[in-house]
Amino acid sequence: MHDLPAVRLPFTVEQFFEVFARYGAAIWPAQLVAYALGLLCLAAVVGGGRRTGRAVLLVLAAFWAAAGAGYHLGYFRRINPTATGAGLLFLLEAALLVRAALPRDGLSFRLRAAPRVVLGLVFAGYALAVYPLLNLAAGRGLTASPAFGVTPCPVTIFTFAMFLLADRHVPWTLVAIPLLWSVVGLAAALQLRVPADYGLAVAGVVGTVVLASGRRTRRVAAPLVR
Repeated sequence: MHDLPAVRLPFTVEQFFEVFARYGAAIWPAQLVAYALGLLCLAAVVGGGRRTGRAVLLVLAAFWAAAGAGYHLGYFRRINPTATGAGLLFLLEAALLVRAALPRDGLSFRLRAAPRVVLGLVFAGYALAVYPLLNLAAGRGLTASPAFGVTPCPVTIFTFAMFLLADRHVPWTLVAIPLLWSVVGLAAALQLRVPADYGLAVAGVVGTVVLASGRRTRRVAAPLVR
């Protein structure tokens, strides 16, 4: 299995984690602010409502902008030329999230008795707690590893978590880029041996399937309400 062909990365594992160390040290204590915002998103879900939905979307937009401009464009592209394209995609997702937050009748997020809500809370817990613990177990500190809210993979996992907590259809324009990154991120994680990022593929694939199945279920049920 180890002899299977793989795309050669333009950087070493050591260089990859050195980027996180430099980026983490430069933005500290933004990581703590990101954790606080993530917890506020979950608190907003408990409260529910359109206004809180707007706040959640704007927080997600800030996370994607930070990962795109700060991590990808600011640091990662120094060792990886493709990070420029990734950074622009992350900034595009941030813009799409801001646009989704503008309508008064836009997305809202709330707790309710539904399997997808439980799954969303599991993904949120993974991004906020399990992900950093796995990195700590691998010998990497908070500022020297992919941190919640400011680096791509945990941002993507948390985004799928919040999408699953939405009380209406999440537009595919918002789902497409996170799904793409979940596939790209897994491919890199396998080569770089970052076990914490394996959950990225689970969140991306399973999250997308659940979101799609929910959309189909509502379409079938809609005529019965009339």
